[in-house]
Amino acid sequence: MKKLPAIYKTLLHIYGPQNWWPAQTPFEMMVGAILTQNTTWANVEKAINNFGKRLSPEFIASKDNDELAQIILPSGYYNQKALKLKALTQWYSKYDYDIKRARAQDSYLIRQELLAVKGIGYETADSILLYALNKPYFVVDTYTKRFLSRLGFNAPNKYEDLRLLIEANIPADINMYGEFHALIVRHAKCQCKKKPSCGVCSLESECKKLII
Repeated sequence: MKKLPAIYKTLLHIYGPQNWWPAQTPFEMMVGAILTQNTTWANVEKAINNFGKRLSPEFIASKDNDELAQIILPSGYYNQKALKLKALTQWYSKYDYDIKRARAQDSYLIRQELLAVKGIGYETADSILLYALNKPYFVVDTYTKRFLSRLGFNAPNKYEDLRLLIEANIPADINMYGEFHALIVRHAKCQCKKKPSCGVCSLESECKKLII
């Protein structure tokens, strides 16, 4: 894992800054983190576009579950996600929908709060913490696990174990955390796909090619 900073620099050189998360407001980012569960980003964009200029915690709180489900229909699992958005908004109301107040909360405590919200697991919580609340938590997803395993790293199976291992081997920098996660996703979609393009991969010399 000590090679991670060098790998980050290589990916950054290849793809450039990704400037994640794509959202107009911190709350839109939070909503996107819920909607992207078990679907593609293209479907998330369609669902978010259905809100128009109405996307706000106040609007979501004012709608019943059926109305909200129809708005987010393109994201799939819309009934469950409507409930999750309601739960997220209820949590956010604790801070009067004020992102500055939420960001001022202790990192550990607010992470525990998010993990207690219905429908929010580790990946979704850490995405919100990193990209909306500016808290230093590295986001681990399927792309991350696949990428590191193929490179030959002994990546733990458990989310928390892998997150802590990554964080122990890269600088505790919010911008780097965000960019590195985004770059891994970009690389996983462009080259390190389920059926990888090893012959043109810019990390071929570093990779053990442990393809499963």
